[in-house]
Amino acid sequence: MASPIAVVGYACVGVGLGTVTGLVPGLHVNSVAFVLVGVAPEVDGPAAAVAAAILAAGVVHTFLSIVPGLVLGVPDAATAPGALPGHRLVLAGRGREAIRLSALGSGIALAASAVVALPLSRVVAARQEWLLAALPFLLAAIAGLLILAEPTHRGKAGGAVCLAVATGLGLLTLDLPASGALSPDGAASMLAPIFGGLFGAPILLDALDARGEIPPQDGTDLGLPPQEVARAALSGVAGGTLVGYLPGVSAGVAAVLALGGAGGSGPAGRGSDRAYVVATSGADTATAVFAVASLAVLGAPRSGVTVAVAELGDSTGAASAVGMLLVVVLAAGLGIVLLVTVGDRYLSVVRRLPRRPLVGGVVGLLLALSVGFAGILGGAVFCLAAVVGLLPPRVGARRVHLMGVLIGPVALG
Repeated sequence: MASPIAVVGYACVGVGLGTVTGLVPGLHVNSVAFVLVGVAPEVDGPAAAVAAAILAAGVVHTFLSIVPGLVLGVPDAATAPGALPGHRLVLAGRGREAIRLSALGSGIALAASAVVALPLSRVVAARQEWLLAALPFLLAAIAGLLILAEPTHRGKAGGAVCLAVATGLGLLTLDLPASGALSPDGAASMLAPIFGGLFGAPILLDALDARGEIPPQDGTDLGLPPQEVARAALSGVAGGTLVGYLPGVSAGVAAVLALGGAGGSGPAGRGSDRAYVVATSGADTATAVFAVASLAVLGAPRSGVTVAVAELGDSTGAASAVGMLLVVVLAAGLGIVLLVTVGDRYLSVVRRLPRRPLVGGVVGLLLALSVGFAGILGGAVFCLAAVVGLLPPRVGARRVHLMGVLIGPVALG
């Protein structure tokens, strides 16, 4: 049995690892988890301590990964209405504010979700059979609500098209054989190239033609009243329950539903953009907490990180449940501090680098990772997914409809 000192020590190592991986552009937390699945059983140490390192790495990665996401893929100011909310804030010189909004959203969500995670998981466990039976209908309802949340008729029609195309992509590619040098035996999948292609490459490709420099990011004052920050963060927690217990739902989906469609469209610096950043960060943090509770109470890993933890052995006891949640709380607290301190410096340095070579290099990295995780076929899937990912802004819809790549196949059984 691991001592508390060993667990904390390994967790701190995980925090360092998550900081490094979170600041690598385009590296998704599940990609890190796929590597950890293979590496963890070989690490010389108590299983509980190694699990703490994996959990801490996954949590801190999700905190820090917003920073390269803010500064990379920023379009021209002329095309800002079609950009992501964080990018619009950066174009308005409010990148440092966005980092602080993210930290606040995560902090509030951490406090709220840590209190309700275990009781809520027990409620879900008692209704698990009903939930599984109703899952296709719940996912279909979520997809419908996402379409209705579009503010224009064009957006609704475009959202339906994106959902259908993404569903087709999922049906075509999810079950393809995957085998890559970076994936351990039995853990390779097409998820890394699919998500890298749908949500990473298109934003970067659209930014390749961007002209001009990213403006200085000087403002740190929050443009959202405290009560609105709290409301958006708690909305993210509510949405995080969907992410934690329903397959195919992402933090972006949760944020759009939680805010009633606010955020993700409109002019730069609008209040809804700030609320969207808070809610998405809150949903990400709440998801990490709920995923641990789901593993501990239901025995069902709901994220790549908890899959890696599950590979280490039984993690369903009450003591381990509380221990894992404490590790998540510790890592998240450190992640909030690192987000504000390291994030500001990262934003300042990267915005001065030449944009086109940097963006092109990140696209190449995403392609290389896709091949590494899923082989040559994974590289082809990445390219196909990237073409599909270019569709939403061209039909006036949010990118969130591309989650149909998972929602659609799961709903169809």
